[in-house]
Amino acid sequence: MIRFNNDYNHGAHASILQALAQTNDTQYGGYGVDEWCDKAEQLILELARCPQGKVWFFPGATQANFVTISALLGSCDSIICADTGHINCHECASIENAGHKIVALPHHDGKITAEQIEGEVQAYYNSGEAEYLTRPALVYISFTTEYGTLYTKEEVTAISEVCHKYGMYLFVDGARMGYGLGAAENDLTLADFARLSDAFYIGGTKCGALFGEAVVLTHPKKEWRFKAHMKQSGAVLAKGWLLGLQFYTLLHDGTYFAITRRADEYALQIRDAFRKKGIPELVASPTNQQFVILTQRQAAALSEKYVFEEEGPVDDDRLCVRFCTSWSTKQEEVDQLVGDILSL
Repeated sequence: MIRFNNDYNHGAHASILQALAQTNDTQYGGYGVDEWCDKAEQLILELARCPQGKVWFFPGATQANFVTISALLGSCDSIICADTGHINCHECASIENAGHKIVALPHHDGKITAEQIEGEVQAYYNSGEAEYLTRPALVYISFTTEYGTLYTKEEVTAISEVCHKYGMYLFVDGARMGYGLGAAENDLTLADFARLSDAFYIGGTKCGALFGEAVVLTHPKKEWRFKAHMKQSGAVLAKGWLLGLQFYTLLHDGTYFAITRRADEYALQIRDAFRKKGIPELVASPTNQQFVILTQRQAAALSEKYVFEEEGPVDDDRLCVRFCTSWSTKQEEVDQLVGDILSL
């Protein structure tokens, strides 16, 4: 069986395993106070053109999401996100467990707009009873979205302007940042995210690392007591150098961007095969996640050789499924799948 069900079904890129082996006998300070975290932070801030920023390394994305949001918000504040947002659908109410309400807006191909956000904020301020309601204080978006789609620079700029207008934070979930940056039609850079957001992160777990996410706080004031929030939530890794080493290894020579861009290219080969076969898409995704509508017969035929995710039924005979390439996907695996799609 060949897995196309997610982008974290292999261990780590070979360069990371080599780096771990080479440094295994070296002693380092704990809890992120080490030379590899320092080197990775400096590199990330250089790539993002954000010298005033601060980088914190997390073991996983759920921790990165709820700790960052909790650190930025007060107890009476709420979060605006798409109804398909990862924090709303896949994290077992971790945000709510931290004491914050999620205001979920209807998505458009996985995205929300500046106009939607402003409408929600205006409803709060015009309610006449704001003291009885949670204040929308942070906007959460994902790059890429849960549907593999991309925000444009124009869209993120508009959202950022609304956030600044109303004194809200903008936080970008970058668990699949590499696949977003690597897409042919993408027009955003790390420097754009550093300029337009208050916090964003570079995903490692889904982009070639064994585990880990690098959260960038784009203004020094945002780091006040941040590590205390991390520690309180069990998000400070004792062997923190393992995170810094991984990010430095992937980023210093461009490996991170090369392997995620290749995964996007493989996904588009799969997308083209589905299109040639006349199989409809749920959305037009330019990244490593492809959502298509298969008949029960087609899904059964492909499931004999491939593992993919079932998203849910469309009608009595059809269902939506996701095929997901990754940094570890091989061309021969894609070629085999493409051939089987065309043979359906």
